[in-house]
Amino acid sequence: MRPRAWCGVLAAVALSATACGGGGAAEKADDAAAAGAAGFPVSVTDCTGAKTTFDSAPRRIVTSNAAALELLTWLGAGDRIVGTGFPPGKGSMPQQYADSAAKVPVLGKTVIPKEKLLGSGADLYVDSFSSMKNMGKTGDAPTPKEFEAAGIKHVFLKSTACASMAKAARTDLSGVEADIEELGKVTGTSKRAAELVEGMRKKTGDVQAALKDVPQDKRPTYFLFDYDAGTKQPMAVCNRQVANAVITMAGARNVFADCDGDFKPVGWEDVVAKNPDRIQLAVRNRGSEEANRKAFDEAADFLRSFPATKDLTAVKEGRFLRIGSERTTIGGVRSADTVREIAHELHPDQVK
Repeated sequence: MRPRAWCGVLAAVALSATACGGGGAAEKADDAAAAGAAGFPVSVTDCTGAKTTFDSAPRRIVTSNAAALELLTWLGAGDRIVGTGFPPGKGSMPQQYADSAAKVPVLGKTVIPKEKLLGSGADLYVDSFSSMKNMGKTGDAPTPKEFEAAGIKHVFLKSTACASMAKAARTDLSGVEADIEELGKVTGTSKRAAELVEGMRKKTGDVQAALKDVPQDKRPTYFLFDYDAGTKQPMAVCNRQVANAVITMAGARNVFADCDGDFKPVGWEDVVAKNPDRIQLAVRNRGSEEANRKAFDEAADFLRSFPATKDLTAVKEGRFLRIGSERTTIGGVRSADTVREIAHELHPDQVK
C-alpha cells in the first residue's frame, strides 16, 4: 500500500504543494488555528467504545452506503464524498440532493471490496453496517491495522451498525440524532448538525404532544411488511431497529417489539397470530411515483391473495399504509418526517 501523504494527491484535494515539503511553518500554523476554531481535535467512539481522534476535518470521505452518504449531504459535506457502496436508488435521495448524489463514484454496488476501499485515497470511511452480522461479506472488511496503514479513519453510524448490540429497545430517534451530531463534530459542521437535530425534535415533539392523551392500549398494533425482503418468509422488524422507534413515536405498537435485535425472519403463522390492526406496505423506492404505486399494489395484492393473510381483518378492510421501507428502516434526517406521516395516517384527528 502506498503512503497517503503524496504531494500530488494532497494538491488535488486543495492543499498547497509547499505543504508537502519540509517548510511551510506558517501554513501549518494556519491549519492548526483553523482546526482549533472548528472545535478540533475531536474524538468519537465505535460500537465497543474504542476511540478515534480527529485533529482536523476529513477531506476525502467514502461511505459504506446511501444512508451515510445522505447524512453527510444534509450536513453540507457531500462535496467531500469520493466514493460509496450500496449507492442510492433512483428516487430515494431527497430531491435537492439527487443530482449531486448521482455523481458520487460507486466503489461497490453492495459492500465495497476491501482493496478498492483501502486504495480509494480516502481519509475517512463512514460505516453503516460493517459490524452487522446480517450484511454478509464482513469477513472481507479491512482490519483496524489495514485502515491505519492506508491512512483511513473508520467511524460508524451507530444507530444502524450497533443496533443489534443495543442493550434496550429503541423507542425514540436519539440514536439517529447522536449520529448526526457526531458526524457534525467530525466534519466540522456542528452548527448545521444542531439545526438538523433541532428540526427533527420539533417535528417529533409536536407528534408526541398531539398523542399524549392516547393510551398505550388504544394505539393500533402495527406490522411492517417488507415486501422486497421476500414473501416466502416475512422479515420482522425487531425492537433495536430504528423502525421500531419510528413506529412507536408515531403512536403505534410494533407487533414484533418483543423481538430483541434488529431484524428476524419469522413465519406467516407468527404474523397471523399477532393479527395487526394496521400493515405498512414497505416497498423500496422504484424511482418514480407510477413504479412505486405499482409496487405498493403488488404488495397489497399479495396479502389479499395469500392464504395465510387474506382473512386478516387489516387485509380484508384494506388498512394499509403505503410508506417506503428505506424511509422507515434507515435512520436519517427524514426519520422525523416518517414519524409524522405514520402518525397522521393512524391518528388523523390528533395529528393534522
